[in-house]
Amino acid sequence: MHSAIRVRGRSWLRAVAVVLGATTLAAGPLPGLGGAAEAAPGPDRCQDKYGTGPTPPPRSTLPGYKPAGPDRWQTPNAADKFYDYDHLALGYGDLDDPDKITIPPGKTKKDFAWGSPEHSVLSWKENQATSKKYEGSYNEWLNNVYARNEGNNKRGAGFEREVVRHFNLGGVDWLCQKRLKDMDPKLHKELERVLGKNVMKDGRTFDAVNPRTRTIYEMKSGIDQSRPGQLKIDAELVKRGWRVVYINGQHPDPTTVGKYKAAGVQYYRHGATPNPRFETGRWTPRSTTLLTPDPNRPSFGAGANTVRQSPPTPADVRRMQERAAGRVTDPGQNMRSYGGIDFSTLDISYIGQTAGGNVSYAFSAKNTEEGEGGWGGKEKAQLINDAFFTWLALTPDHFWVNLNPDDPDTIMKAPFDKTDAGRILLEADMEMKRDFGRAQDPETESGRRFWNEISKVDGAPCMGSTRNWITPKKAKVRQEDDGLYILDAPLDVKAVNEDYSTPGPGGAMPCELTEAQKRHNIRVYRDTLVPVVTKLVNQDAKYADLRRVYKARIAAEYVRQTVTKDPDAFGGSFAEIVNSDNVKRWPLRGKNADWDKMTVWREMRKSYTEGDFKYEIPVGGQVWTYTVGGVDMTQQPQQPISKADFQAEKPNLPSVTKGARNEVLGYQDTGTTLLGGDNSGTAGGGKPTPTPTPTGPDAPTPSDGPSSPPAPGPSTSTPGGEPTQGPSDPDGDLAGTGSSLPVKLLSALAAALLCSGAALVWWKKRRSAGS
Repeated sequence: MHSAIRVRGRSWLRAVAVVLGATTLAAGPLPGLGGAAEAAPGPDRCQDKYGTGPTPPPRSTLPGYKPAGPDRWQTPNAADKFYDYDHLALGYGDLDDPDKITIPPGKTKKDFAWGSPEHSVLSWKENQATSKKYEGSYNEWLNNVYARNEGNNKRGAGFEREVVRHFNLGGVDWLCQKRLKDMDPKLHKELERVLGKNVMKDGRTFDAVNPRTRTIYEMKSGIDQSRPGQLKIDAELVKRGWRVVYINGQHPDPTTVGKYKAAGVQYYRHGATPNPRFETGRWTPRSTTLLTPDPNRPSFGAGANTVRQSPPTPADVRRMQERAAGRVTDPGQNMRSYGGIDFSTLDISYIGQTAGGNVSYAFSAKNTEEGEGGWGGKEKAQLINDAFFTWLALTPDHFWVNLNPDDPDTIMKAPFDKTDAGRILLEADMEMKRDFGRAQDPETESGRRFWNEISKVDGAPCMGSTRNWITPKKAKVRQEDDGLYILDAPLDVKAVNEDYSTPGPGGAMPCELTEAQKRHNIRVYRDTLVPVVTKLVNQDAKYADLRRVYKARIAAEYVRQTVTKDPDAFGGSFAEIVNSDNVKRWPLRGKNADWDKMTVWREMRKSYTEGDFKYEIPVGGQVWTYTVGGVDMTQQPQQPISKADFQAEKPNLPSVTKGARNEVLGYQDTGTTLLGGDNSGTAGGGKPTPTPTPTGPDAPTPSDGPSSPPAPGPSTSTPGGEPTQGPSDPDGDLAGTGSSLPVKLLSALAAALLCSGAALVWWKKRRSAGS
């Protein structure tokens, strides 16, 4: 009864609260309301809107009031909390023609649920009839504008509900979606005089506000890009004694945080995980390739969808951003999308099984700089996928490459040379050769040290020959809950002395070294040049594909070992692939379809015989530098970390990884985005609460892809004769993988492989012109 009676006055409300068992209001004057009512009863109350309790929460538990400590600015373990919201347009993102949806005669937009195919089609036709029509295709508009707007609106409301319920903003004082103009007309007029009618023209609606304590909560589920006018209003409220706290689901960028501080508002993070709900149907976005062994079992998820829709070029990003500009409502609610992901850093970070036993995965990528768009995600994801299956299908004795000028027959073992993984290893080998040459430039710090410190013969530096190659370091991993988290995967560069008979530019070596001098030189080489090249291999963009396929190697090895132990694991479709030596489904693609290993070998031989770099050195002469390299990934060493260390180093990572299947998510404040997916056969987090009205023969209907029967299990031993073992250590250990034999002893290699990775530096004294 009391909610229908609108009577002003504190004493009446206090009496009703006692009689009805509601919260008892604190005695004392109401601060800062200029005579306005304490709180209008009825639907404005958060407890009526979201079902919170009648007793208000203690202030010490609320954002902006928490005592100093690690939890002051964020909710601990919030990523473990999931909140649902309806995002119907995700269920038909592949719809490319609005005429495929039948609209009954006489029906308009208001007859259909926001987010339904019918509503989107009628909205599109309405847009196309205006002078400011969208210039791209319907499908581009559907995903780039319409679906984003629907998601922003509904996710924002879902996040508001989650925050209000989590902090139990109940009692008669906490109001939700309350307009300042209605709550305190006098204050609204005052701000209008100070800020101008233009700033106040849209007013100020508070997500949650407590007029008694003068506390305002602004809630953003995504990456806040607050409107300048809103922050101006809030800055004035702060000056008047109001406590304004922005509660965000993801960490805002530094520029936005700076704007908060300038306005005097506080920032708090409640990183709960969103779970969009929609119906699965014939136009639901899917991929039939990403980490899915059965092409009849599609891959679903936010990660698969995001990389599939990522623009192929920077020009496409700019075009799509320009077209969407001004058409997306409330950009502050945006989650990470292709526009903010640097796909050049895309890697696989998790591989595991769903509760139903299907494949589950997550990619990770760095975020772009503020305002920059991401592109090329589909190509990078396809590379990860193809490398993953290449590592599975081929036995580990294939996983090496060798550039030897004397022996074109041992470049790499077939059919590894017909895959992009093999191509990338060989090209990285060639690039490493060049980087050693660049590192020897006497104009660089590493080059100066190198030439000054190596042994001198007849007063001039003399190096001799070395063998260099790239190999994995121990990968930092955590295995738990039927999955493997790949936390770090460093690569190493090795160098040893190696005698070599084939002459380079300038003919035979003009100097001879003692064994002691050779040992000294290799120490100098490792101290001065190897660290420079190792850093490049692990950090430089030109080696990104090498790092990408190596992480795919780690994920594949986990699957290999699991399937070797249990052929029915991961839905039973991997067993027929493991160690099959059949990579026809994952060939060289795109511009590299006609790639030939001999092209790289001939490039290397030309470099070897003619030299790549010619430097003037300060001690008596000129030098030619050139190298011959190799990459060895036959082994995949690992460093499992304990559960305690995992939780300390990567808090909530399992929850965020799980949530990334449904929504592209930023992880903590690391500047990293997670993109998940699986081949469970379902796309959403369940059916939406309001289902769209299906009409016409093409209305979407739920469908699940068929699963294939289990395939026969693979051999349980590696080519080197060592049995492969499945995961056994509860703290995440994995057995050693691949052949234990060193590269030079592998049976398929000729003796010339001993020279794999040789780096030769030939010194030549300055000669007079014409000599």
